Amino acid sequence: MTAAQDEIERIRFLVRVAARERRYLVDTDQRLFAEPFTPERAGTLDRHPEEAERVDAFVARLARLQDTLGDKLVPALLSALGERTGPALDNLDRAERFGWIPSSDEWFAIRKLRNQMIHEYIEDPKVLASALQRGHDYVPTLAEVTDRLKAVAVERQWVDQDEQ
Repeated sequence: MTAAQDEIERIRFLVRVAARERRYLVDTDQRLFAEPFTPERAGTLDRHPEEAERVDAFVARLARLQDTLGDKLVPALLSALGERTGPALDNLDRAERFGWIPSSDEWFAIRKLRNQMIHEYIEDPKVLASALQRGHDYVPTLAEVTDRLKAVAVERQWVDQDEQ
């Protein structure tokens, strides 16, 4: 297998992974936010382990999808297009210019939020509910970026449209 073929195989793999992560995130998001996530609801997580696990799943899936897209798939697509890859900020700026992500600033806001949710155990129910709601608000953005990046790969005939 040539280096170019290896690159395409990696893109195919990452598109499949991102599509699966997207489905899981959207599914968890729909279940978690079927009702508004209020500070009162956040304050009861200690007494509702299934709900706490759903919160953990939501945060992990949001983080995993953003990592797959921004840290892996964007650089792989840039490289396959012959673009120079570099630090995350440079890659995301290029992705923004290509119309793959709405804004590199927004992307870093999502990253900051998910880092806060992952690395800081949020004890204040108001802060937790607010952070989760902001994460929920970003789910459509991550879903759209997943679809756009797949469309780039489909357009270049690196993956099939129906590839899951």
